[in-house]
Amino acid sequence: MAKAQIISDRIGKPSGHFAHATVVEARGRLVFVSGMLAKDADGRIVDAGDIERQTIQVCENVKAAMEAAGGTMDDICRVDVFVRNMEHFDAIHRVRRRYFTGAPPASTMVETPKMTTPDALIEMSAIAVIQD
Repeated sequence: MAKAQIISDRIGKPSGHFAHATVVEARGRLVFVSGMLAKDADGRIVDAGDIERQTIQVCENVKAAMEAAGGTMDDICRVDVFVRNMEHFDAIHRVRRRYFTGAPPASTMVETPKMTTPDALIEMSAIAVIQD
């Protein structure tokens, strides 16, 4: 069974690029991607103040972790996103649509006042199932 997006007509339409729930056959390998910041390969936060560029970098980092585990972004079933400013919601989801091109994952987004570095605007963790 491929990953499938669940949308209930008893719940309002998702306000961004995510599913109400995601269903996937529980066979394969589970991958838990740690919270990724917008850090480049040298460990520096990219583009301080630019939520679009930071979201791209975060998605690239999640993608790199998934590829290292033998999977793709399409294997991701759930993401948790922490942002410094919820007003960036639409910009973040515009970028997410480029990276999650199949059934979108279930998702939680929370505004938080602080992250591990003051220039970070977004952090994303993920859970994936890579089918055998």
